[in-house]
Amino acid sequence: MAITALVGSVSGDDNVNRSDNSAHNWTELIGDSGLKAWARAPLHVKREFKDQWMHVGSVGAPDQQPKTLISEPGTSVIINGNGGRSWNIVTRQPHGDVEAHIEFMVPKGSNSGLYFMGRYEVQVFDSWGNQELKHGDCGGIYQRWDPSRGRGKEGFEGHPPRVNAAKPPGQWQTFDVVFRGPRFDKDGNKTANARFVSVVHNGKVVHENIEVTGPTRAAGFNDEQATGPLMIQGDHGPVAYRNIRIRSLE
Repeated sequence: MAITALVGSVSGDDNVNRSDNSAHNWTELIGDSGLKAWARAPLHVKREFKDQWMHVGSVGAPDQQPKTLISEPGTSVIINGNGGRSWNIVTRQPHGDVEAHIEFMVPKGSNSGLYFMGRYEVQVFDSWGNQELKHGDCGGIYQRWDPSRGRGKEGFEGHPPRVNAAKPPGQWQTFDVVFRGPRFDKDGNKTANARFVSVVHNGKVVHENIEVTGPTRAAGFNDEQATGPLMIQGDHGPVAYRNIRIRSLE
């Protein structure tokens, strides 16, 4: 299966150390290893979801059933089961400042998300053709959530993508992300917020230098740390991922 070429990341004052383009600097998180680099997210330890994640060779959305994904045997793709409802998964290895390349597929109307450090979400969604973009559209940085703010005001700080770069459902799409983790002093006090230096969706820049003041809604962790795992949301509908790779920028 062909690997889509990486799109050049865009940054301003990102305060991260960029690594070179040598292939050996990247850590592959799927490929032949399948789900060995992943574990069940702490968020779902007490939930009754079954582990439906599968390691397969290819996927597609059939015309007769556009809201589903079907798979063929192989070793290059992960999919959250035939029903599209499995627990969230996290990488066994945590990351700090990181560059990530991710390829994903959603069928019609489906929904997932990628949480950097398990806390800060870039939304995966079928946004094909949407005109009025919101934080919940594909490529959006999802809102934070605080019930103490009062009814109707719980959500805040969501960031819609600049443009709708989404492809039709059932097609492979890409994210290329440069992420800067929060900073802490020697006593553990936060001195700088986490920041999405750039998010490139299907070759189009949809975010630059967006701060997130804390974990977004439905994060895997409620606190903030200097490192954390990449988390994939698996309980919101059918989704497939391939060619997920990251490299440290520290």
